[in-house]
Amino acid sequence: MTKKTAIMICGHGSRDAQAVEEFNLLARHFRQRFPHEDVESGFLEFARPVIRDGLEALKARGAERILAVPAMLFAAGHVKNDLPWEINSFAAENPDIEVKYGRDLAVDAKLLRVAAERIESAERTSTRKMPRADTLLMVVGRGTNDPDANSNISKVTRMLWEGMGFGWAETAYSGVTAPLVDAGLARAAKLGFKRIIVFPYFLFTGILVKRIYDWTDEAAALYPDIEFLKAPYLRDHDLVIDAFVERLEEMRDGNPAMNCQLCKYREQVLGREHEVGQAQAGHHHHVVGIGTDAHPHHDHHHGHDHHHGHHHGHSHGHDHDHARDHDHDH
Repeated sequence: MTKKTAIMICGHGSRDAQAVEEFNLLARHFRQRFPHEDVESGFLEFARPVIRDGLEALKARGAERILAVPAMLFAAGHVKNDLPWEINSFAAENPDIEVKYGRDLAVDAKLLRVAAERIESAERTSTRKMPRADTLLMVVGRGTNDPDANSNISKVTRMLWEGMGFGWAETAYSGVTAPLVDAGLARAAKLGFKRIIVFPYFLFTGILVKRIYDWTDEAAALYPDIEFLKAPYLRDHDLVIDAFVERLEEMRDGNPAMNCQLCKYREQVLGREHEVGQAQAGHHHHVVGIGTDAHPHHDHHHGHDHHHGHHHGHSHGHDHDHARDHDHDH
């Protein structure tokens, strides 16, 4: 007998109401793609509903199998640690429900095609004809304290640089690691290119994306001889949804495994040796469900007990324990 399957879309959360609204587009797309399956979504921090609320709602509506999709680009602390902790805690308390956890989108050819379209759309906003050989592309990632996740942004940069034929490309980050966008733009401005395109490699808007655009405006004022163009982020492009659907189908077919080859929690990654084997635990209690700036909610309750250092044997694509990654959308 086929189990009643439900889909849980797991997001990071933001204080920015527009970011939450754009994230909710994912649930709409999934309901259109899978009209016969129950779909819920939830957030790790700030916005509501929180992930546990979404899981409990699916349970209340009779879900017998839940496919949890991390709505995040790369596997840093949230995908490796915080989300598995949430999912596995629920699974341990509900052994009659089969719960599977998917992998991150990672470096994906579909997303690179979307990225190219977004960059091309920025070029079309200019009235100036300029060869790409005279253009510098800056790809901006979120930034984490996980060098493996950060390096993925560098790979995206390189593939767009070579694939689209830009004269040069740089990588920068919106926070946590270096170079930050303002410093990256100051350096890029010295390289002699007539145009700089800034492309946030983000799924949705939010405080960080808006900060990236603000930094770009400041650089344009400081360097008036250079044309600065702001490319749109990925958003809910059809190919982005296709990539999410692929992750979902991987869970149906088996147990998807993320690439843990350079995971700082599993291997002795240069400079992060002390983090190998740290315990998996949730770290968002102080901001879980507090609401967006538009709808703050300060008297929040988690609705379940948190057990720090809980070790999980439930399959979520990798068997190692993880620790905190400071990559919040503050």
